[in-house]
Amino acid sequence: MINVAVFGYGTVGSGVVEVINDNAELISKRVGDDVKVKYILDLRDFPGDKYENLVTHNVEDILGDPEISIICETMGGTKVPYDYTKRALEAGKSVCTSNKEMVAAYGAELIALAAANNCNYLFEASVGGGIPIIRPINECLTAEKIDCIQGILNGTTNYMLTKMENEGAAYDDVLKEAQEKGYAERNPEADVEGFDACRKIAILSSLMYAETVNYEDIYVEGITKITPADFAYAKKMGKTIKLIAMSKETEDGKFAMVSPRMVGSDSPLSAVKDVFNAILVHSNMLDYSMYYGRGAGKLATASAVVGDVIEAAKNLGKHLPLLWDAKKATVADKDALVQQYFVRVSGGDKAAVTAVFGNVEFVECVDGEFAFVTEAMSEADYKVKAAKLSGIIGMIRM
Repeated sequence: MINVAVFGYGTVGSGVVEVINDNAELISKRVGDDVKVKYILDLRDFPGDKYENLVTHNVEDILGDPEISIICETMGGTKVPYDYTKRALEAGKSVCTSNKEMVAAYGAELIALAAANNCNYLFEASVGGGIPIIRPINECLTAEKIDCIQGILNGTTNYMLTKMENEGAAYDDVLKEAQEKGYAERNPEADVEGFDACRKIAILSSLMYAETVNYEDIYVEGITKITPADFAYAKKMGKTIKLIAMSKETEDGKFAMVSPRMVGSDSPLSAVKDVFNAILVHSNMLDYSMYYGRGAGKLATASAVVGDVIEAAKNLGKHLPLLWDAKKATVADKDALVQQYFVRVSGGDKAAVTAVFGNVEFVECVDGEFAFVTEAMSEADYKVKAAKLSGIIGMIRM
């Protein structure tokens, strides 16, 4: 018997208990032993709940129990979970988590601590919910040099952008609807400003470079300035707009950023709609591979956590190596990244645009303005040129 404890009995934590119990026979076959939830740690009581007898309010019941081999940390936040996770790993108990804030902030440290104590810190569910991506990078693509990861890593914003595209709705209207449907929080800042996607791409970047990419070093721009007019232009150009989290290594350095982008039909990311997520990986031998599915939700995320539980259960007393060093990766300034830009201009003079930007592609769609697409240039060059041109309404990266 392999005993598991669950820290936090919220949406994901309750889903973890449900998956382990409902799929008990299948999990037992795959592990070669029975896996059972012995404790649920939470500050609350759950009278009438099917598993109320497993609830404890005292973490010492779990950390001090030698029968507990694996802990599922689904609490969220960092302060208390960090302390509990460190103590669990120091006691040789593997920890499986969906907590992206924790992984982004302390991933390298906790992996090293797990290695020192012959256990594991696993976090498949921290990026992309139920979409397998951590293990594919660490195992399936281990012979590859990955040079680019880009993806739609937040279901809330993808749902909102899909509604704006399909219905011509304004940002404020789709946000209200997303909140009513439970896709967006009352305070939606983490999603709509790109902070959620930022932490996820920081985790993927750290695995890609095998060094720590600090999420605070990543440029982040959300979707709050995107308008129906932007989508009208995108449609005319055969493109759409997505919030893209991207990490890319070029001859100019290692770049990581989150921002809205115009995406063409030649990219499979353009077809990812509603609350679905997708991650596109480019590596030197395989070329492109994509991972698609539900990026959030109770059972989707819980399934990924339990997948890690199974992996930990099959490797008790053995550390599974993860290439993520505490050494800080040098992230290049976004101003050095070369790309194209879609630019809207109110009134304005096309001759003046050409004089400043040179060869551009003009697009006309909205009365009283026009837009243009630049040639590829660094963001620093774009800023210098844009400062010379009056009437710019907005810019979206290509």
